[in-house]
Amino acid sequence: MAKEPDVGGTGPIVVGVLLNQPSRVVLEARALAESLGTSLVFAYVQPNSYLVEWELKEDIRSKSLNPGQLDEDMSADAAEIIRMLEQTMEASSCEWSLRVLAGEPGHAIARLGEETHARMIVVGTRHKGFGARISELFNGSTASHVIAHQVLPVVVVPVHHDEP
Repeated sequence: MAKEPDVGGTGPIVVGVLLNQPSRVVLEARALAESLGTSLVFAYVQPNSYLVEWELKEDIRSKSLNPGQLDEDMSADAAEIIRMLEQTMEASSCEWSLRVLAGEPGHAIARLGEETHARMIVVGTRHKGFGARISELFNGSTASHVIAHQVLPVVVVPVHHDEP
């Protein structure tokens, strides 16, 4: 008898969120979570943050992925994300939370998925535009990084036609 494929955990759906991201990503994740009867863990990866794991000390791993102290900019960003999530999730019955992470976004989101035994990961595409193309040329897209380095199912929500 063939072995069933490993298709994700029994935990929440992990959703990558950005400042000024179209609400479609959150709305699609919300609909998916409601239909599956599960919760959502939104993940905001602080831009220009880095992992301190280069020192290879086990005791710094949780500080690295989950920064303990948020600076002023991080706090303002997190507050803006929370406002957006509260508005978008207000009509929903599913539980949700926000995690502020550090490091390369694709890896941070993938690690959070593993840490929470997530069912799947939901991310959005980038907006079209010159700045987005240049950034993707040098850094690649978060969606591509998550897909390439993940064993969990990944749902990619196209947002390039949506308004923020």
